Amino acid sequence: MNNRLRVLRAERAWSQQDLAERLEVSRQSVNAIETGRYDPSLPLAFKIADLFGLAIEDIFLNPAKETGQ
Repeated sequence: MNNRLRVLRAERAWSQQDLAERLEVSRQSVNAIETGRYDPSLPLAFKIADLFGLAIEDIFLNPAKETGQ
């Protein structure tokens, strides 16, 4: 799943480790989410959205909508 996590993190000048600590996950988990190798659980997605003050759909992009399906 594509997402805007890397951009949102960079806008705040946070490292992956900074974000991981705020989310209480590993830096490797943040990297895997950013690169689309791992989709976060719904509770983690809500935690990410709350941290950035955005709706989940403003961070995580629906692949079906991206391709126009």
